[in-house]
Amino acid sequence: MRLMYLFPIDFINYHFLLHAHSHVAMLGWLYLMLYVLIVHFFIPAAKSHKPIYNRLFWITDFSVIGMMISFPIQGYALFSIIFSTMHILSSYFFCGLVLKDSSKERSPATQLLKTAVIFMIVSTFGVWFLGPAVSTLGKQSIFYQIAIQFFLHFQFNGWFLCAVLALFLRQFQIKIDETKFKIFHFLLIASIVLTFAFPVRWFVENTVLNYINAVGVVVQVAAFIYFYKMLQPQIFNFKSNLDTTAKMVYGLALFSLGLKVGIQMLTIIPNITEVSHQIRNFVVGFIHLTTLGIITGFLFAILLQNKMLSAASSALQTGIKCFIGGYIATEVLLFLQGGLFYFGKGNMSGYYQSIFICSLLLVFGLILIIKSLINKKQESIHS
Repeated sequence: MRLMYLFPIDFINYHFLLHAHSHVAMLGWLYLMLYVLIVHFFIPAAKSHKPIYNRLFWITDFSVIGMMISFPIQGYALFSIIFSTMHILSSYFFCGLVLKDSSKERSPATQLLKTAVIFMIVSTFGVWFLGPAVSTLGKQSIFYQIAIQFFLHFQFNGWFLCAVLALFLRQFQIKIDETKFKIFHFLLIASIVLTFAFPVRWFVENTVLNYINAVGVVVQVAAFIYFYKMLQPQIFNFKSNLDTTAKMVYGLALFSLGLKVGIQMLTIIPNITEVSHQIRNFVVGFIHLTTLGIITGFLFAILLQNKMLSAASSALQTGIKCFIGGYIATEVLLFLQGGLFYFGKGNMSGYYQSIFICSLLLVFGLILIIKSLINKKQESIHS
């Protein structure tokens, strides 16, 4: 996709490819990784080994592969819609299993997981409204645009964020202060619901939405203050059990989370509200901040902490560093170019070449991480 800005390929539809990229990244990497870790950490062993979890995983994986093939060819059409629908129905089944098989536990991490699962179900309502929106008002209608934003907002800020935070809390072995957790939990849910006013404001001219978003942003800050207070007594012991690589990746995830909260604070400024949607670099940069920095950061850190990725592997360590370097570099370029557009300075010299090269670091890093996993599997087979 970065390459097409340098060398346009006539037979590839960029928008179709973009649909494939977004669906496979969200529903392939993020969703499937959360699926595996949720089953591993939250479902009792007697239940997690049920064949249904394995079969459902491969059905879900098949739907992702179907989207990966159909979207670049036809965009939103018959087959891509069929595979997307298959994924949603599979996710409903997964949510039902998680809620049923983890129902006896009342730990803070499990409560947050159940919140994440509910947000995942709620987010899909936006998808079901797309059909009626297109048939009645068309793709350019406000109804259609808000339905898309509803899905994306509650996927990223509800399902994905709450799920990785639940997995993060699961890594703390000592009992968490439940009073502080209840306050954090309530404030987090309130902030997620209230900040939906921000994307709605892009399409609806109403100053009340600005005030609702402002309240949501302030509530979000309060939520993460309680999040820090809740974990503060255990942070030293938690860090002492981590190796250098896991500390680095956890640091990336937590810094990205703080940056996300800080950027959302800026949306209280009316002028920022307007340009945030109009300047594509800001939108892409913010999405990548969430997906690559926060969610992927927490997922990699949890894998490293639990030795599911071997920190002793030189390929893994190089891969992690390449991935982090590529992530930071592309984020800097995206927001810097967005800032130049905001101030009317035009394109940065060599922007497309630079971001293409930096994106290669992400790819190279992931290849090395996969290589380390293959090597680890081969070593375990030989041993």
